[in-house]
Amino acid sequence: MENTKYLTGQFLLALPGIGDPRFDRAVIAVCSHDEDGALGIGVGDTIDGLGLHDVLDQFEIDPGVAPDAPIHFGGPVEPRRGFILHSPDWGGQDTIDVAGRWRLSATVDILRAIAEGSGPEHWLVALGYAGWGAGQLDEEMTRHGWFSTPGDADIFYRVKANGRWERAFADAGIDPRLLANSAGNA
Repeated sequence: MENTKYLTGQFLLALPGIGDPRFDRAVIAVCSHDEDGALGIGVGDTIDGLGLHDVLDQFEIDPGVAPDAPIHFGGPVEPRRGFILHSPDWGGQDTIDVAGRWRLSATVDILRAIAEGSGPEHWLVALGYAGWGAGQLDEEMTRHGWFSTPGDADIFYRVKANGRWERAFADAGIDPRLLANSAGNA
């Protein structure tokens, strides 16, 4: 078991009653968390009416062999900025390894590789991210709102977006139907 105060490589699961509708039933893959802040990519919701072929078209990339996969709502920060979470079998110049669990790429070279069939075996595309300033996520973790669990990348490769929240809680041994909508005071 990892013994760190930082959550890189873990999932943040929104608890019922988090108080921010943008994060209702959110599953956020934490890609970076240290003393300077945190960055996570939402993997629990997709953007209606937007697929990978639309994104490839914006970059004038022929979709080739790429499926028209759904695009995920990565978070409210920079909603036009794209990110690809993927298996560790591919790496580009600016690819970041996330705790040995998955990789994060944000350059157009991975989109070309996916279209050509030479990209990673498993991947998902998201627009936007969730970001926290220095100490902000640490402070939020002391209040009702988020539950952290080890980030099993298998969830975002094998479970549809709308089932990831329940699956991540189930993998942690928790039935989310039994969770309270608010925290009490002792």
